[in-house]
Amino acid sequence: MKKRYDVIIIGAGIIGSMVARFLSKYKLDILLIDKEVDVGMGTSSANSAAIHAGYDAIPGSNKALTNVMGVEMWPQVSRELGINYDRCGDYVVAVNDQELLVLEELLARGVENGVPGLQIIDGDEMRRREPKIRPDVVGALWAPTGGIGDPFAATIAAAENAVMNGVDLKLNTAFEEFLIEDNKITGVRTSQGDFESRWVVNAAGLYADEVMHKAGVRPEFNIQPRRGEYLILDKADFQLTSTTILFPSPSTKGKGILVASTLHGNVIVGPNANFVESKQNKDVTKEGIEEIWSGGHKLVPGINHRHIIAEFAGLRATGNAPSPNPAVDYNQDFIIEIPDDVQGLVNLGGIESPGFTAAPAIAVKVIELLEEAGEALEERPDWNPIRVPRPVFRHLDREEQAALIAKDPAYGRIVCRCETVTEGEIRAEIHAPIPADTYDALKRRTWLGTGRCQGGFDMPRVVAILSEELGLPSEAITKKGQGSELLFRRTKDVEQDHLTVEDLL
Repeated sequence: MKKRYDVIIIGAGIIGSMVARFLSKYKLDILLIDKEVDVGMGTSSANSAAIHAGYDAIPGSNKALTNVMGVEMWPQVSRELGINYDRCGDYVVAVNDQELLVLEELLARGVENGVPGLQIIDGDEMRRREPKIRPDVVGALWAPTGGIGDPFAATIAAAENAVMNGVDLKLNTAFEEFLIEDNKITGVRTSQGDFESRWVVNAAGLYADEVMHKAGVRPEFNIQPRRGEYLILDKADFQLTSTTILFPSPSTKGKGILVASTLHGNVIVGPNANFVESKQNKDVTKEGIEEIWSGGHKLVPGINHRHIIAEFAGLRATGNAPSPNPAVDYNQDFIIEIPDDVQGLVNLGGIESPGFTAAPAIAVKVIELLEEAGEALEERPDWNPIRVPRPVFRHLDREEQAALIAKDPAYGRIVCRCETVTEGEIRAEIHAPIPADTYDALKRRTWLGTGRCQGGFDMPRVVAILSEELGLPSEAITKKGQGSELLFRRTKDVEQDHLTVEDLL
């Protein structure tokens, strides 16, 4: 007989993983499902990694409330989960008097949203703080609570902490439909069978509209995927003078094309924001790259095409229905609700930027919604909010590295030279609470394959390690799941035809 759950969460991106982690504090049987082979493979796998201060969102909206709340939660959440986070602050840059007026509007909005420490500085001060900024800058909005996170590490860490606290995780498990009796959700039907529960949380990201429609909720609401393309610059070739995020003056398309430091040492440029038809269209286009290069170059003229080592694209889950808050005249707010249409559903939709920033706050809002609905949540005395991170060799000093190698010699064998990732780190991630069993899963956890050679050096060795640890032939090792096998056959196993000189001519 299958286990009956109290809560099933659909989607193991940053939102679903944070909800699972915070709900694991209570005496609940929880199941977290995702259709992919790993957590965080949707929107959470490709974004700016910015922790937004909260001056951009419309006052009173769910975006504004959870953004500002999330910013204040991230220092503690990052400490508990053992992940990096840098409250470095960010700037919105103005290059003319009209854009200075926009800064004044953002300042007023930020003050209304409760963002602390906002200040408009003049052009001279901006150039002093970041000498690589364009020389004709006339001013900037300084937000000291803005910061840089790591959406890959955060999603994995939150999901791991949830699993360590008893949450069941089922990957390769696609939601198909709800089980409903007398207008009450009693579970979900998935590609791996039926699972019963008293509550279901819709955290399906780009597919949240399709999930809610299966429950008869918000038929007017649709997700319009909006693609953002990015460039990554070689950290050996280019760095900003200060660790920060530089935004242009925003437009109707969004916050604009930023130039920002990352926690991994690279500079990121992007994104643009263009609607696409398909929720799987992550194509990087020639026109898109030209657009973001132009935007980034306008902010920081010193960047050069020779600095580029990678290009990628992500999709935002942009909603097109009216806000659930009648007081907010804004048609792209977060949906955070328990709808009246059906019992047993917590509905989260349209979670685009600043969804990463707001994720821990959205998780708290889910708990509040359940309590308001009459759910008696009892805290578990054995709940452990602490996730101890596994060693990152390149972050250790020489003595710590030597001690680690003495304990496990695999940490002394470098597999990825660009990012100094060791065999010990790779094997540890393969056997982690959420095992990394694909190349990309290891990439997200260890950062191998992200340097100048983009995996050209490490890939054969990583495949060999995965093959050995998983007990699979090398040809079965994939980049990101079935259908993305990295190898077809061994070259030396192919019989060579004997060709004559005439055949070659």
